[in-house]
Amino acid sequence: MAGFLHILALRPLVEVLSIDDAVPVTRTKSRIHPAWFVAFAAFVALVGAAGFRATPSVLIDPLHQEFGWSTTTISAAVSINLLLYGLTAPFAAALMERLGMRRVVVGALVLVAAGSGLTVFMTASWQLLLCWGVLVGLGTGSMALAFVATVTARWFVRHRGLVSGVLTAAGAAGQLVFLPVLAALATHEGWRTASLVVAFAALAVVPITLIFLRDHPSEIGLTAYGATEAEEVPPSSGAGRRALQVLGQAAKTRAFWLLAGGFAICGASTNGLIQTHFVPAAHEHGMPPTTAASLLALVGVFDVAGTIASGWFTDRVNPRILLGVYYFLRGGSLLLLPHLFAPTTQPPMWAFIVFYGLDWVATVPPTVALAREHFGLSGPIVFGWVFASHQVGASIAAVGAGLIHDHAGSYDLAWYISGGLCALAAVMSLLIPSVVAAREPRNMPLTRPA
Repeated sequence: MAGFLHILALRPLVEVLSIDDAVPVTRTKSRIHPAWFVAFAAFVALVGAAGFRATPSVLIDPLHQEFGWSTTTISAAVSINLLLYGLTAPFAAALMERLGMRRVVVGALVLVAAGSGLTVFMTASWQLLLCWGVLVGLGTGSMALAFVATVTARWFVRHRGLVSGVLTAAGAAGQLVFLPVLAALATHEGWRTASLVVAFAALAVVPITLIFLRDHPSEIGLTAYGATEAEEVPPSSGAGRRALQVLGQAAKTRAFWLLAGGFAICGASTNGLIQTHFVPAAHEHGMPPTTAASLLALVGVFDVAGTIASGWFTDRVNPRILLGVYYFLRGGSLLLLPHLFAPTTQPPMWAFIVFYGLDWVATVPPTVALAREHFGLSGPIVFGWVFASHQVGASIAAVGAGLIHDHAGSYDLAWYISGGLCALAAVMSLLIPSVVAAREPRNMPLTRPA
């Protein structure tokens, strides 16, 4: 843990305090600012959430073989999961203002454990929709990237972009840790064992969350890391109303729709398509599922580097330009993918894995930065709604690719459509106005009306 904290900090930190609410705050030269402990707890929770969401991609074939359910039926459960994962995010961000991050995250972990564990008893497809779709979707949605935006907005001013990149990369790390293990368990021990492992892993994260996660620096008499003065803490009532009010205000701006539209395409081209259908698509070309899952996990390795680098760039480069470049390059790689599948991993496929990994969620730090830039303290909730559009796109792509496969016999058309949409997202990103050119977002209230 110490190594992780020093990597995040990048330099010796001289702030100070005990992380425990009950212990008085004292200042010494040797203590680390508690923002890094909060970042550590968030990192672990996000790693777990990513692992929980990685499960469906390696269980599609085993469920089809045991129950005879079609790819479309199983993809529908994934689609519900992805949809709720996004739609829950803005309400979870608002609920974190009311109940605190710690309570919301612990409740989310319990939901994930229940949803994954109960699948071992299912006998009908509607039970899959309930467990995988509803319970796991709600649980992981409460630990979605709006959680990243909330942590960085409350606890960091200095290195905010970098920390956003590190926490976003936690999703890739979770995929890296869980995918090969789950694929091996599903192949050798059965899919039920894999589901139980996910359930126990979710419960194992709960103690870390309770010990290290804190809701706001003001709890312990401090300011955010790098802040010169304390930011106002929004009132803590009416979470649902707050989320809907922020949506109503953001929806009047051009920036919101361009961010949401681009991020919907981002979700369609990553979680909805690659994460859900890459393994079965590769298997159709003769590649063993464990090999395909390992390739997808390797995407996670490069995703960590790419996303952290993106966070570093976001602190220094116009985030609109970054988004445009990311989407354009992603689209080109997807257009080439249908020609790269083979029974064994060839150099062109390795090149795709490296390139796509670097680009996978590199879009998140600049998107978070733009939400903050345009909408101030309402930025985390606005980003929650933008992220909801990400998951709407992912949901449509997950079930849409399944339909294309069932009717056309291959996934090729799905890859081509996604590549074209990424080019559109690149254009939309470059059209996002600057705050100087679009004053109206800054007029949004930063706290709830009385």
